[in-house]
Amino acid sequence: MPEGSKFVGSTIQGTNLREQDINVLTLYRGAKVIPNPKAERVLEPNDKLLCFGKLESMRGMVPAKTRRRRNPEITDLPSDVKPSV
Repeated sequence: MPEGSKFVGSTIQGTNLREQDINVLTLYRGAKVIPNPKAERVLEPNDKLLCFGKLESMRGMVPAKTRRRRNPEITDLPSDVKPSV
């Protein structure tokens, strides 16, 4: 749960994941692992949920990843190198 997520501050039951056929199996909070969390558990920023359900239903929960493109550094070959044939 990134900070500012619509799920932060609500309970697992309040997220209505159950109605979307998504089961929360494990809650990761810092160094703590909470298996089979209760529905009354309030979600906090930086929580991670391990869920089981239909992929189409869960896609909306995953934040868009910001990808960093690799920019390889290109250098010229030394002039004394002869190409091999």
